Amino acid sequence: MVLNMGPQHPSTHGVLRLIVELEGERVVGVKPDIGFLHTGFEKTYENRTYHQCVVLTDRMDYLAPLSNNLAYALAVEKLWEVEIPPRAQVVRVLLAELTRIQSHLVWLGTQAIDLGAVSVFLYTYQDREHILDIFELVSGARMMTSYIRPGGLYMDLPPGFEKQVHAFLDWFPARLEELHHLLTHNEIWLQRTVGIGKIAPEDGIALGLSGPSLRASGVDWDIRKSTPYSGYEQYEFDVPLGTNGDVYDRYMVRMEEIRQSLRIVDQALQRIPEGSYMCAERKMVLPPRAELATSMEAVIHHFKLVTEGYHTPAGEVFSCIESPRGEIGFYIVSDGSGRPYRCHVKAPSFMNLQTLPQAAHGQLLADLVAIIGSLDPVLGEVDR
Repeated sequence: MVLNMGPQHPSTHGVLRLIVELEGERVVGVKPDIGFLHTGFEKTYENRTYHQCVVLTDRMDYLAPLSNNLAYALAVEKLWEVEIPPRAQVVRVLLAELTRIQSHLVWLGTQAIDLGAVSVFLYTYQDREHILDIFELVSGARMMTSYIRPGGLYMDLPPGFEKQVHAFLDWFPARLEELHHLLTHNEIWLQRTVGIGKIAPEDGIALGLSGPSLRASGVDWDIRKSTPYSGYEQYEFDVPLGTNGDVYDRYMVRMEEIRQSLRIVDQALQRIPEGSYMCAERKMVLPPRAELATSMEAVIHHFKLVTEGYHTPAGEVFSCIESPRGEIGFYIVSDGSGRPYRCHVKAPSFMNLQTLPQAAHGQLLADLVAIIGSLDPVLGEVDR
């Protein structure tokens, strides 16, 4: 029997259609049908200035906007070969790890409610609000922050930032233990996740799987460790690994990643240096607002950058980071103008979704929901 699942099914975690082939209640084939959320991000990049492109990165993976900001900014900075001030580097790491925590909290809540644990869903969304409050404090927006930009940051950290992050670090570890208590040894949770949706390490590598889903299969691959960026080599943290590559291991890896991200945030908070939050390359950075009132040159410079964009050196680059879902990379081709000639995104959700047919083969139809959720896809990133 062939069944149609989606594209409006609530447990497909976005507008994803699955063509499911069954023998009885066993899945013998799954074909993901994507494209229902296509917005043309990559084509839009070519028609916007490099500065305007930042807001597009927020909206691809709307659960990891700051991670996307960072990946894009690193690629543009690689074209310019500019050096980012230490203050901006540390703040970028801190915010990227807070983004990882809040993204994993959304995943945990939605995965739990898919399997019937309604209370966990309510708790995780309540916890996430504390992180969104921090994002709103620094950028003025709770989700689409556009705060990390080529050259550094949108603005300096506001008063009260460190106090608010400290308060979160003091409070949240106990809540994380409470979430563990609700699920980790819960008999129903174990029955719905242990041994379900296994992905062998060699299959994950062959299919381009990355992030927590790959590490749950026992593959020790984390870009923050293998190819450090933004100073990640200066931080102490562990890379959690699974052994079975099933839904339960993907849950445990993400739970431990939250703990490790808390460690990184704590270290970053203690080492935020004084200094500038933007690089010294004035050809790509807007002049300080204070100069606009006293310098005609600054006004002209500001006008040129906003209307034409900064003319980026010609060339092509690829830069990638470890987002909450895995490896996200930006390939940018510059022709020397103020807009990218080509901007292609290697999106982890798109790559990870390829493993769904293999992970679901032989499983019960009822377990397909758990397997989809365990891969944590964001369809805005898949259909870009």
